[in-house]
Amino acid sequence: MSLTFHWFLPTNGDSRHVVGGGHGTPVTAAGGDRPPTVRYLAQIARAAEDVGFTGVLTPTGAWCEDAWLTTAMVSQHTERLKFLVAFRPGFVSPTLAAQMAATYQRQTGGRLLLNVVTGGESQEQRAYGDFLDKDARYARTGEFLEIVRQLWDGRTVDLDGGHLRVEQARLTRLPDPVPEVYFGGSSPAAGQVAARHADVYLTWGEPPAQVAEKIAWIRKLAAGQGRTLRFGIRLHVITRDTSAAAWVEADRLLAGFDPETVRSVQEGLRRSESEGQRRMLELHGGGRDGLEIHPNLWAGIGLVRGGAGTALVGSHAEVAERIREYHALGIDEFVLSGYPHLEEAYWFGEGVLPRLAEAGLWTHPAGPVGPAPATEIPFAGAAR
Repeated sequence: MSLTFHWFLPTNGDSRHVVGGGHGTPVTAAGGDRPPTVRYLAQIARAAEDVGFTGVLTPTGAWCEDAWLTTAMVSQHTERLKFLVAFRPGFVSPTLAAQMAATYQRQTGGRLLLNVVTGGESQEQRAYGDFLDKDARYARTGEFLEIVRQLWDGRTVDLDGGHLRVEQARLTRLPDPVPEVYFGGSSPAAGQVAARHADVYLTWGEPPAQVAEKIAWIRKLAAGQGRTLRFGIRLHVITRDTSAAAWVEADRLLAGFDPETVRSVQEGLRRSESEGQRRMLELHGGGRDGLEIHPNLWAGIGLVRGGAGTALVGSHAEVAERIREYHALGIDEFVLSGYPHLEEAYWFGEGVLPRLAEAGLWTHPAGPVGPAPATEIPFAGAAR
């Protein structure tokens, strides 16, 4: 089975520095360096398409542009690239969401994937008119996906749940293909929803041992539902011709973190209700020391950014090896990003993907690519 790689559309803005934001924290000033115009996002999307990414993830929340509208526009500038659209079930009716997905599939030739985000910050949810607590939000997400999946199956749906109610709901035109559902979450409530409804369970980039525990947990829950899932991981990446060059870039990003910004962001993230965010914070503890928490796994991004806060850092060969390590645990899909997203898409696509292709682990969606360089560049950096 070929590994699947997705890139990221920075609808919160892009920069040569880390753009913060998410989980109740505002976008940092660097987000204005490259505003998220359709023209610029289309550049990133075309680069991702060319080098071999299957799709691109777009985030959701008050800190970024709307994912549905933005990707619908960017899709018109690409040919085969899929769009992993993040959305929150509490903000739109399930029947309308099912209809929107069907329309999206028809207008893009079946290029929609859905990343269902329940929402981990009550304060932000209330700004959108959603006053449920976290566990109730997950219960509503389960009802939402039950309705949507039945509609996509062509059924007429009557459901009177604890949070959602529909009568004689039906789609006049079905999506073709039915969009795959991506879902993440580290709390017990999240696990139950994932086991019952997700096609792909996503985890943030924790060290392999912790990822293995999550995979085993979700597999067991899914087996109890008579289902099997695929697994994906969300990471940033800094990959260069040599390990030393990659770590120089990581150090450059770290040097750009203003201490007051780090303090403010960490204070905000500590108020998060997200179990996944709590686990991210534990990886770095808010400090700048000991950020390489596993070989080539760097927790520095999480000092100024909510959500995914770790990066694979190293030579192309080292990054490829870490990907193989995660794959051995059961990870088949990788959702990646880097600053700035245009240039980093090429670094990864031209440096790492050919090595994985040569190893028989990846095939370019548009056809075969050339082999990786025959001679590996030796490790040039000091131990970190």
